[in-house]
Amino acid sequence: MSDDSRDSNGQGPEGHENVPSRQRTRFPGISSRAYEHPADRSALVALRKLSGFDTVFKALSGLLPERSLRLLFLSDSVRVSDQQFAHLHAMLRDACHILDLEKVPPMYVNQDPQPNAMCIGLDEPIIVVTTGLVELLDEEEMRAVVGHEVGHALSGHSVYRTILLFLTNLALRVAWIPLGNIAIMAIVTALREWFRKSELSADRAGLLVGQDLKASMRGLMKIAGGNHLHEMNVDAFLAQAEEYEAGGDLRDSVLKILNVLPRTHPFTTVRAAELKKWAESRDYQRVMDGHYPRRTEDKDTSVSGSFRESAASYASNVKNSKDPLMKLVSDIAGGAGDLGGRVRRGFGSSTGSTPPRDDSSPGD
Repeated sequence: MSDDSRDSNGQGPEGHENVPSRQRTRFPGISSRAYEHPADRSALVALRKLSGFDTVFKALSGLLPERSLRLLFLSDSVRVSDQQFAHLHAMLRDACHILDLEKVPPMYVNQDPQPNAMCIGLDEPIIVVTTGLVELLDEEEMRAVVGHEVGHALSGHSVYRTILLFLTNLALRVAWIPLGNIAIMAIVTALREWFRKSELSADRAGLLVGQDLKASMRGLMKIAGGNHLHEMNVDAFLAQAEEYEAGGDLRDSVLKILNVLPRTHPFTTVRAAELKKWAESRDYQRVMDGHYPRRTEDKDTSVSGSFRESAASYASNVKNSKDPLMKLVSDIAGGAGDLGGRVRRGFGSSTGSTPPRDDSSPGD
């Protein structure tokens, strides 16, 4: 069963007081399977099946300058500890205690006005947060972010994230070589697809740590719109996600795909909607009640069973999606007739019409 993250004296691990002073559920021995999004698992399976990925992965695992990476942060960032950013240190230890991560990963604060956080490293994970993020979020919002990154560490995401960063930089360096970066970009694209899904898993881990859905929502809203909460509304923000998914025709569906391809993270409104949906689900309540898979059971987990679960989740998402392209796919799968007519209607009223210009930026 789950237990409380505080002892009788209100202390966390090794006497560190949990902040804020309130009871939060702890999850001894929790497996990352408890919060992993099905799309995360299936995308990782697809990634590992990508031609040439195993070869690249094994080669890079031995070549990446991880020691150099650690020295870089040690020399040019501030390491979180009892003496530096003590409030972040307490959050980190508490997050590891709640998710029962035995070894607390090193955490650094890096000077960067862009709000961001990441968990990287091959042998051992390193958590890095930017000053822009620290200055933007309040305590409970930041707690969800720290839990998000600890979730990445528990899931083992840091290895693939590190390779993604390296390959992205490598692709830029060899872009001038004819056909030189095609193979690299194929793997980068697959890695990005997986990583976008892994962010949905880590958002769930952040909620399990913070156990405050409103704080998680506020944090995502601030990342999207800055420190202007008095000008924003959660319901209106979530309505944007609904409009984004359902609006437009097939042209908009294609543009959505093109916009998201260069990104490592899903769009913020989509993340908020996905997290709210999970927080209201029976799966989340079962975890909170202490009914969740344990790490001791991971070795007995069926890979094919996980893949079937992921496939079922994808099929359900396609069936229930309001996106025009997904509805078309669902209709085709269901044997709907007049495919040519449906496609023509989806892309506009008349043949030869000029699609409206799209000036939106796909920037992350």
